[in-house]
Amino acid sequence: MTSPSSPAPATAYASGTTRRSTTTHTLLSTGIGNAAEWYDWGIYATFAPFFSKQLFNPADPTSAILSTLAVFAVGFLARPFGGFLFGWIGDRIGRKTSMTLSIGLAAVGSLLIAVAPTFQSVGALASLVLLVARLVQGLAHGGELPSSQTYLSETAPREKRGLWSTLIYFSGTIGTVAGVLMGAVFTVILTKEQMGAFGWRIPFLVGALLGLWGLVMRSRLKETEVFQEEEAEVKAAHAKPKLWSEIVRHRKQALQVIGLTVGLTIVYYVWAIVAPTYAATTLKIDPGQALWAGVAANLVFLVALPLWGKLSDRIGRKPVLLVSAIGAAVLNFPMQALLRDSAWQLFVSMSVMLVFIAASASIVPAVYAELFPTSIRTVGVGVPYSICVALFGGTAPYLQTLFTDVVKQGWMFNGYAVLMAVISALVVLTIPETKGKDLNY
Repeated sequence: MTSPSSPAPATAYASGTTRRSTTTHTLLSTGIGNAAEWYDWGIYATFAPFFSKQLFNPADPTSAILSTLAVFAVGFLARPFGGFLFGWIGDRIGRKTSMTLSIGLAAVGSLLIAVAPTFQSVGALASLVLLVARLVQGLAHGGELPSSQTYLSETAPREKRGLWSTLIYFSGTIGTVAGVLMGAVFTVILTKEQMGAFGWRIPFLVGALLGLWGLVMRSRLKETEVFQEEEAEVKAAHAKPKLWSEIVRHRKQALQVIGLTVGLTIVYYVWAIVAPTYAATTLKIDPGQALWAGVAANLVFLVALPLWGKLSDRIGRKPVLLVSAIGAAVLNFPMQALLRDSAWQLFVSMSVMLVFIAASASIVPAVYAELFPTSIRTVGVGVPYSICVALFGGTAPYLQTLFTDVVKQGWMFNGYAVLMAVISALVVLTIPETKGKDLNY
């Protein structure tokens, strides 16, 4: 005779299977949108040498590439507005809604670039279309990271939040590597004429399709329990906390987000995103070899990310952040000195820097979320983070090219990068240890 309790194992198995399925869907949906964002920004830097003369005046190649990098920086100016808009949506309507809308808007920006007319056919209008597309993407991407990292942090088990947070840069790097790899493949199968004529458009079209996939995936997500509990408490109290007063009240944490981000964003964009393009255009390393070196170095970065994340769940966030900032500051000049005229030098220098950059990149999504209360967790991170990335990350490639190729004083930019990394290290000392913190507050 079967006892009444006999179905329990099957129920438990089904429940475990459901949890694993939900976790997989959460990670994949969060990761695909984040990968699409980073892919968009990565392919812009990767393919800039090819489309700069298509969308700007080809008579002056140096001016064309500088203008293309300037638009890269201008796109970042829309990020703070995106951080506020999508942060407000995330904190007032829901994390899921914010994530879904941001990836949809990013797909629109990619599509605009893919179909942009050339300078030869419409003149300066081509440059304007590129500018508008980058502003649209900047607005969307300003909301993508704070929304996705808040969702992920609130969904993760507190004892594994450091490991889970590595998904942000892990998935982002997958997107970046995909863009760089596409560039490397295209330089082999397409001629320079074909790259200039149509090859550079294909990656942006792929980005639009990737964004559409992310939109569908995210529309099927559930809202986080942390946000739902907060909403229930607000309804019971019949009042929502005023957004601006909450932001002002947590201004110290906002400044800490900027301080933690400033060093990371500069060294990351220099070494993970722009290094292959810099090596090809400034150091005259073969473009194909430079791109392959970049792919290999980013694979090293991917391996390092979860290792640092797991370590932070054991020993704490602050020691890992300090190792990252100090290591990047100490090694920046030596690795720049190593990088001269070969792809293997590019691989070694990128890999060494990316291992230390990975230490902070792996866990800052968790640290950001742990600094703020639920009521302003998305906008509290989104606005200061986007301002910092716009002012420092967006201008890094332009300043590097300007000081190296025009001013001929590359050491000045490297000194600037080191100084920002030192500032981040000092800011780490001001934050509390947040490992395992309860986010239901």
